[in-house]
Amino acid sequence: MPFRTVRLPGYLMLRRRFAGAAAGAAVVLAASACSPAGSIESADVPAWKATALPSASGIVLEDAGKILDRNPIVKTATGVPAGSYTLTVGCDGGGKAFFDVSLDGHHLTEAGAACNGSRETARIKVQAAGTVQIRTASVDAPLIYAYQLTRAA
Repeated sequence: MPFRTVRLPGYLMLRRRFAGAAAGAAVVLAASACSPAGSIESADVPAWKATALPSASGIVLEDAGKILDRNPIVKTATGVPAGSYTLTVGCDGGGKAFFDVSLDGHHLTEAGAACNGSRETARIKVQAAGTVQIRTASVDAPLIYAYQLTRAA
């Protein structure tokens, strides 16, 4: 039996085209819903930090930036006196960031933050004056982060 071309009435052809266009639009919308709202690479870190972390007094060490790969970022503060401190951390972009705190090379604590815009805090006791180092890292790059180490009241 030879192949025959069947012509559909105009309204059925239009209906088929509309269904195809609607399906295509649904795929595009679904894909865009899974992508982040903005690119981490072009994020304005100071503007984000201003809303992500509260302003604080008594800051001993702070940093904010982008982790675009899995390489850790290390910052130090020398001459930090003994006492109680609060580490406030936050990040955005998905995944999790880790903040490892050490004093003169000895591990004090590690704090983690879910990178969904929430803020986390950790209490830290520094037994003797020395150099505090905070190592920020994530396996979920890219993301933006911020932290503040402040003297506890």
